[in-house]
Amino acid sequence: MKLRVFGIGTAALLCGICTTAMSTPSAASSDASIEYASISSLQQQMAAGRLDSQQLVRDFIQRIDALDQAGPRVNSVIELNPDAIKIAKERDVNRSKGKHDPLWGIPILLKANIDTGDKMPTTAGSLALLGAPAPRDATVAAKLRKAGAVIMGKTNLSEWANFRSSRATSGWSGRGGLTRNPYVLDRTACGSSSGSAAAVAAGFVTVAIGTETNGSVICPSAANGVVGIKPTVGLVSRAGIVPISSTQDTAGPIARDVRDAAIVLTAIAGTDPRDPATRDADQHATDYTKFLDANALKGKRIGVVRDLVDDNPDVTRLLDETVKVLRAHGAIVVDPVKIPHVNDYGKAETTVLRYEFKHGINAYLATRKGLKVHTLADLIAFDKAHAAEEMPWFGQETFIKAEAEGPLTDKAYTDALAKLRKLAGPEGIDAVMNAKHLDALLAPAQDPAWRIDLVNGDPDLPSSYGPAAVAGYPSITVPAGFVHGLPVGMLFFGRKWSEPTLIGIAYAYEQATHARRNPEFLKALPAPAGIDPYTQKSSASAEPGRNPSSH
Repeated sequence: MKLRVFGIGTAALLCGICTTAMSTPSAASSDASIEYASISSLQQQMAAGRLDSQQLVRDFIQRIDALDQAGPRVNSVIELNPDAIKIAKERDVNRSKGKHDPLWGIPILLKANIDTGDKMPTTAGSLALLGAPAPRDATVAAKLRKAGAVIMGKTNLSEWANFRSSRATSGWSGRGGLTRNPYVLDRTACGSSSGSAAAVAAGFVTVAIGTETNGSVICPSAANGVVGIKPTVGLVSRAGIVPISSTQDTAGPIARDVRDAAIVLTAIAGTDPRDPATRDADQHATDYTKFLDANALKGKRIGVVRDLVDDNPDVTRLLDETVKVLRAHGAIVVDPVKIPHVNDYGKAETTVLRYEFKHGINAYLATRKGLKVHTLADLIAFDKAHAAEEMPWFGQETFIKAEAEGPLTDKAYTDALAKLRKLAGPEGIDAVMNAKHLDALLAPAQDPAWRIDLVNGDPDLPSSYGPAAVAGYPSITVPAGFVHGLPVGMLFFGRKWSEPTLIGIAYAYEQATHARRNPEFLKALPAPAGIDPYTQKSSASAEPGRNPSSH
């Protein structure tokens, strides 16, 4: 399956807030237990009076200034909230009055396609959406504020969530430039939630929100060595999020461990009158931390879908090791299993996404009264007029094809949608899980992060997140290990509304492996044992005057 990662969708604008950051690391920010600490650890430190939300926000801003906007220049944060420290101060005051919710005072970053009714614009990475901010919070943002989180800023992304061109480079936007992978900087951070995943991986924030249509939470989370949950479509509201697809879009948490992701999902799940797809969400939304059981693998039947990924021997090795871990902890592993119809989505999905994008983006733009663009046709015209800034590397052929589509009553659309709904869910994931009596499915999320190539765009690589994305079913990626210093994630996915089961399985696997480690911001992968990969000779024996790394 082609690796085309869709998600609902210049240097970062750090606003005036960076003037509060000190020029040298504070005592707190120099402590790795702060920048890479879990929500629970931070809450314990704040409860003990050793830390407060204001200091935490300042320390993260300072780290962003030093490592995201300077130093290795990960470039994951597109802007910071000028009111972040003010909000953090309010959280500290309320904490002193007894507020102890899990997210209270915890900084969070939102992908830049999520509306906030504040001073930060929502641009989806496009210069076309610069102007008046959104008039109100997206429901996800409003729920996070209610839970006490500090919305610290917004993250860079693949512009328009990777839906402008089939030749796009993941993590690049006209407004934010290119986000890089903090493990190896010349490697992709994937997309479209590249900034959210890279920021969490690099210790620039505790947790973040990404969005996905097909792979845009899972791919960047796996590539950046963090946990990402793509919920069942309809569990989390899409109101106030720049759309691609009404049938596949969802927002989801990105975190460094499963517990933190479960805490965030608990806060954002639920029914919203602004999004009819969430009609049944309250029947399923719950406190997902209840399912964090280190013994959750015992007795679970998990099917291994090997034919979703290629035969990369290093990735296969990690998959084989994962199977051994699952069996050692009591899981019944059915290996292999096949999902029917996984190669039959392509044309139908493309048709559905084009129709739904045109309809959805026109409806969304109607809510943004202060902009100069009001339709998809206006966006196409804007890109043409600003081609030097918006289209230096790739075009907008996907936009043009979407604009040519008709209304959602067209037979081409309704037939394609009916086909997807049947093949991906009932005759796909559900069919194999019912036949094999499975609790979950497993596959490597994808191969390790590829080298960034702005000229040719993303490569055609296999991935395993497509079936759950097309069906609208949940999935979760968990760090599984490394291939030549690059993270690889394992993907657990299953039936609609099966988040409790998947979170339990993912948590137990995480506790059994503890595979994640913090990035080192390498410029490129080092050659094994000092060998020049081009000549296969020792780099110390290079010819006089020749730079072995210049090829």
